[in-house]
Amino acid sequence: MTLPTHVPVLIAGGGPVGLTLAALLAEYGIASLTVEADDSYCSGSRAICMSRRSQEILSWVGADQPLMATGLAWTGGRSYFRDREVLHFQMPHDPQQRYAPMVNIQQYYIEEFAHQAMLRRPGLATLQWSARVIGVQPDADGVSVEVETGGTRQTVRADWLVACDGGRSTVREAMGLKLEGMQYEGRYVIVDIEQESQRPVERLAWFDPPSNPGSTLLMHRQPGNVWRVDYQIRDDEDPEEAVKPENVLPRVQSHLDMIGETAPWKPLWISIYNAKCLTLDSYRHGRVLFAGDAGHLVPIFGVRGLNSGLDDAGNLAWKLAWVLKGQSPDSLLDSYSVERVHATRQNLAYGAKSTEFMAPPDFGFRLMRDAALRLALVDDNVRSLINPRQSAPISYDTSPLNTDDCAPQAGPAAAPGQPAPDALLQDGEAAQYLSASFGAGFVALAISPDAALSATLDGLADDTQGAPHPLRVLRAGAGGLADPHGHLSQRYGSDAGTVYLLRPDGYVLGRWASPAAAELRAALAPYYPSVTQNATTKGQA
Repeated sequence: MTLPTHVPVLIAGGGPVGLTLAALLAEYGIASLTVEADDSYCSGSRAICMSRRSQEILSWVGADQPLMATGLAWTGGRSYFRDREVLHFQMPHDPQQRYAPMVNIQQYYIEEFAHQAMLRRPGLATLQWSARVIGVQPDADGVSVEVETGGTRQTVRADWLVACDGGRSTVREAMGLKLEGMQYEGRYVIVDIEQESQRPVERLAWFDPPSNPGSTLLMHRQPGNVWRVDYQIRDDEDPEEAVKPENVLPRVQSHLDMIGETAPWKPLWISIYNAKCLTLDSYRHGRVLFAGDAGHLVPIFGVRGLNSGLDDAGNLAWKLAWVLKGQSPDSLLDSYSVERVHATRQNLAYGAKSTEFMAPPDFGFRLMRDAALRLALVDDNVRSLINPRQSAPISYDTSPLNTDDCAPQAGPAAAPGQPAPDALLQDGEAAQYLSASFGAGFVALAISPDAALSATLDGLADDTQGAPHPLRVLRAGAGGLADPHGHLSQRYGSDAGTVYLLRPDGYVLGRWASPAAAELRAALAPYYPSVTQNATTKGQA
């Protein structure tokens, strides 16, 4: 196939992060070419736990519906020391929330659903299988990318190159960049098996189980009657021998026997893994950007790997679109790196703690871990120490995009830099989630605004109508969306005249108590130049 000679965005890597980014860019009207070295979606389960935040991001391209229809939602789990339960945890959740805290689903489904979202925009999002990046030459105005496909080499000129090509990123290597951090020696064999089961969908963990003494073993149910089994191997075991079926299947059978899963089963996929805590110092290098495993490798424990990669895509897509549409200078992309490197460092800190508990790196860590597990058998107060602490959205407290907090009395939940809390509101007879407004332009959320403030907000929205994704105004409280469940007042406060500006990726840009038009205009101007231009034309302050 002949590739285009020029594209606004070339995405190296057609895994879940690259495909989701391409679909998001297409929603913003940005054309991209994604090149993937493999000839189809991945094999094996790989990343399997999708957080509530990831489900929200996928909703921006319509991929949440097939995910929820296919995946297995769960809200908690159990941990066992040997054969006795030491923890039964529940993640925060209530039936009025839009998404479950976690959904188990194989990675290849996420790739398929993101690709399907791309196909809805065929003129904007193109995927080329069996094509790999083999050379990168960046300059001040773009990147010349050499791509090998079909036995030929072609050069594609891209305004921007986004590396989503995984832990062994060829783009990263071509640019002479290295991930920094540490990796753990403990290795886990990963096995997918097909077996019918009636067990509830939970995260299950065994420490030193009789079925596999000295090991740590995890189980997750997946769609299609599939169990995902992860178990730790001894330090002295040869990893090549450890993944041979004759060594894997007896261990799996032993554990199935122990927990009473007696239905016939067969193996589907076997792999091996060791935890890494690695990242680049910056995810922007001129016209080259890094997302997902190409920029950072996060331990699987706490399910922060793919979830953090999708958050990269959600953060980057709108900023890249604003730059390419001429709405913002390319310095906006510096904030992508600042925010997402900060998020990675938070995820690495949590992931390291989880890894050191799940796979103790030395005798001292194992001694403390096992002591905590023994105490948990007899003391409920100790059980919180072994809670796995699943993935949660990261706040951007120090983001350069945050405005000064001009309404601190509204509480900490929705301060600048925080992920905007969702709220189930009511528009007449129809229920409406606040998060359903994200993924397009900025949102102004006003709590019981008076007539003057409403007129100011409408005027600002009118000033952005020429933009690709104009400002949307939501009024809640008196004369606006109802708050029958109290979500809005609990999370955003109830003071009349409070205004929040929410970013396209669902983060709080700023908040004000009865703001003047000039305050809101100053906050919006870096993203909507027309609000300043129109104010000047109208002779406004």
